[in-house]
Amino acid sequence: MNTALFVTQLVNGLQLGVLLFLVASGLTLVFGILDFVNLAHGVFYMLGAFISASLAALSGSWPLGVMLALPLVALAGAATERLVARPLYGKSHLAQVLATFGLILLADALAMLIWGVEGRTVALPAWLQGRVAAGVVELPVYRLVIIFSGLAVAAALYVWVHHTRFGMLVRAAAANRAMAEALGVDTARLHAVVFILGAVLAGLAGALITPITEASLSMGSDIIIVAFVVIIIGGTGSLKGAFAAAMLVGLVDALGRAWLDDLFKLAFPAEIAETAAPAISAMSIYILMAAILVLRPGGLFPPRARGR
Repeated sequence: MNTALFVTQLVNGLQLGVLLFLVASGLTLVFGILDFVNLAHGVFYMLGAFISASLAALSGSWPLGVMLALPLVALAGAATERLVARPLYGKSHLAQVLATFGLILLADALAMLIWGVEGRTVALPAWLQGRVAAGVVELPVYRLVIIFSGLAVAAALYVWVHHTRFGMLVRAAAANRAMAEALGVDTARLHAVVFILGAVLAGLAGALITPITEASLSMGSDIIIVAFVVIIIGGTGSLKGAFAAAMLVGLVDALGRAWLDDLFKLAFPAEIAETAAPAISAMSIYILMAAILVLRPGGLFPPRARGR
């Protein structure tokens, strides 16, 4: 086994995992607490990318562009929660899906009018463009920054949910919303904060990935499919499950793309292996989801049954 390639792909998988967690954590909070199916959650991912890229170009500083973009994404999340999501709380999931799908079309059209159809790239500052020696391989500094930033956010979310009063209210509303309301919990404020937090986390993920790829109109739709896979694998409404599933999906995707070809060549002729491996690799996370649902229909960490 090529150790350098393995370490590189491991880092790529961890990077993908933390980005998926940032998107999926907000999505699973919104669904687990608000019982709201938000297909438009990827819009905030796209907005974080485009707004941070634009502000970085105007200010000449990418870190400043990211910091200024997050409050704007929060405002977009607050407006979406008040105008679109709040009237649909308690309604059928079909109504929520149709409304948020319409929001995707609207957001894509507005983004096209504002930024055009071309992607927006971002130049990293010099101190983030270097590489760090890690044994036999050199790793990009910025990929490590993404990984550690995502892990820091995951730790902060854990502390917030499990060791603060507001987190206690969040868990109470998720476990039994009717009882929480009967005890005087301001669920309207709670819902707004959770929705906005989810939007900011998705926006942060979009801002972080933009220097590696670019801000594009299709990025929100691409990420939301994988994010739903993550929350299904982890258990709908479970932050712990979202984190575990995101890391698992990231590693399976990255390592599969790197090593599946070689594994297939051990059992099949080279021509068949080179044809089949990319196709199987592209389906690997969905195969993983199907296998886990067969073994654990509720996901890896299914939440407690919700009270009504």
